[in-house]
Amino acid sequence: MNELAAPGSDFAQYLTRHEEKDLLRFLTCGSVDDGKSTLIGRLLYDTKLLMEDQLATLERDSRKHGTVGEDIDFALLVDGLEAEREQGITIDVAYRFFATDKRKFIVADTPGHEQYTRNMATGASTADLAVILIDARKGVLTQTRRHSFITSLLGIRNIVLAVNKIDLVDYSQDVFDRIVADYQSFAAGLNFAAITPIPLSARFGDNVMARSANLGWYTGPTLVQHLESVPVGTAAADAPFRMPVQWVNRPSLNFRGFAGTICSGTVHQNGEIVVCGSGRTSRIRSIVTADGELASASAGAAVTLTLEDEVDISRGDVLADATQRPEISDQFAAHVIWMSDEQLNPGRSYWIKIGTRTVSASFTEIKHKTDVNNFSKLAAKTLELNEVGLVNLSTQEPVAFEPYALNKTMGGFIVIDRLSNLTVGAGMIEFGLRRATNIHWQALDVSKELRASAKGQKPVVLWFTGLSGAGKSTIANLVEKRLASLGKHTYLLDGDNVRHGLNRDLGFTEADRVENIRRVAETAKLMVDAGLVVLASFISPFRAERNMAREALEPGEFIEIYVDTPLEVAEKRDPKGLYGRARAGLIKNFTGIDSPYEAPENPELVLAGGTREPSDLAEEVVAHLQAQGYLD
Repeated sequence: MNELAAPGSDFAQYLTRHEEKDLLRFLTCGSVDDGKSTLIGRLLYDTKLLMEDQLATLERDSRKHGTVGEDIDFALLVDGLEAEREQGITIDVAYRFFATDKRKFIVADTPGHEQYTRNMATGASTADLAVILIDARKGVLTQTRRHSFITSLLGIRNIVLAVNKIDLVDYSQDVFDRIVADYQSFAAGLNFAAITPIPLSARFGDNVMARSANLGWYTGPTLVQHLESVPVGTAAADAPFRMPVQWVNRPSLNFRGFAGTICSGTVHQNGEIVVCGSGRTSRIRSIVTADGELASASAGAAVTLTLEDEVDISRGDVLADATQRPEISDQFAAHVIWMSDEQLNPGRSYWIKIGTRTVSASFTEIKHKTDVNNFSKLAAKTLELNEVGLVNLSTQEPVAFEPYALNKTMGGFIVIDRLSNLTVGAGMIEFGLRRATNIHWQALDVSKELRASAKGQKPVVLWFTGLSGAGKSTIANLVEKRLASLGKHTYLLDGDNVRHGLNRDLGFTEADRVENIRRVAETAKLMVDAGLVVLASFISPFRAERNMAREALEPGEFIEIYVDTPLEVAEKRDPKGLYGRARAGLIKNFTGIDSPYEAPENPELVLAGGTREPSDLAEEVVAHLQAQGYLD
């Protein structure tokens, strides 16, 4: 064994200390020529990560391409493309590693030109912190605003406002204070957790590593001091377990594992997991890595999981904690940064890659685009290059997801042009619209009386209303089974099922809920015309819409059944985890939480959903129908 690397040696101890340092990923951004590349070059130089030959090359290149006279041009350390050196700008995203005694860093140098905003978004997608540079001579510019807005969209909450080139304004505190005030004024609505202003000169090193004698009026930390002390988030490790499957590992007949990188949470041997989409569950048999098997693994670990059961799993599937499942939807509201010279056109088919899954999708609506100067919302029918908009997105197949604010991997996606295979956009899911695939219709060529006579029944709509979790669908399903056993012809319209087809384009705002019930009422009317007993199970929170459904039918064809389950009972049941999400603010316009439910005033039946068994309540409904002659 090499003596230097032997356990207990000084070198081995140094390596151990280095490996145990936490890692901060950050990016530099801002307008063109604000000194982003120079700052990173200065950081590499001051942390003594440059070899003698690199310094010699840098001095030679500075004489050839430099823009600072006889001084070393630190920007050349990261501006590696010939075009960048010739023009003195950054085009591509450059990643550099450096370390101090307290922490390791990976910094992304992103371009400042508006033309390359897409590259800046790429660099920001993996960062924990953003250093936004502002030229002290120019102040806050349009590109400063654009980069700040994109930084906010991409979930970066810690900002360093680096007022650079402070030497060119004679180290003026007044200039610094004015720029900070201007920036904080426009950034107030961007949901940043912390904005730390630091005056500095990247060229001369003022306030980069060491405090500057030229800035005696400044009492805050230097840039490196702040980077060393800012907390690194642990939210991913504390979140529920999620792992998109990247590869099915089957080297032999005796081994079948599912490989991927854990994007959140922790997985344990014998832990129960679910395959999102199919809903199949199993338990973890082993957690396999290149270094052997583990008892557990957390966010960021690349692992292969083997299961106790034979379960159909493919690339793109998501494995998750069986007790804390992600949402599944084929309709989303999302922010999109458009990155193509070809505009975004609603209705056009694209590929969407979310996690490891690629599905066909289209944008159904552009709700608005955002003016980066004042963050106002502007009407738009298309999105052009570098524009940001809020859109509705429809995928061909349901996918597992979480809002981007909670899980970047599960909530972030890229948009791919189907013809060129180029990435044309990047998106961040805000929430699912819970819409989706079967549209029902009914022919009208036979009269209602003839159909009803042939079936030996009286057509009617049984309208079950109540809170989510009240038991409506359970009772309605039992009633339908009982009626089927009596030879009756029925159809059950369930609130969730119709949103898979007929109402897949509707959300849960008040206006959309009204339209949802209008469409269901029309469908129920067609089925009554077909001579059926129609069971409609819907929250249907507003009295006006339930009355509308009643009035669409003839007298005696509508029976309102109120499943009277108290909110605390329904919330305790919470079979789909919706109340918990609504309480956490993850589901908007949720009935009983932040959207009202108007209880029926004169229903035909009131079922005590909070105290009696569903089977007993179902028999009560059937008994009412028999007593009123609907089943004769």
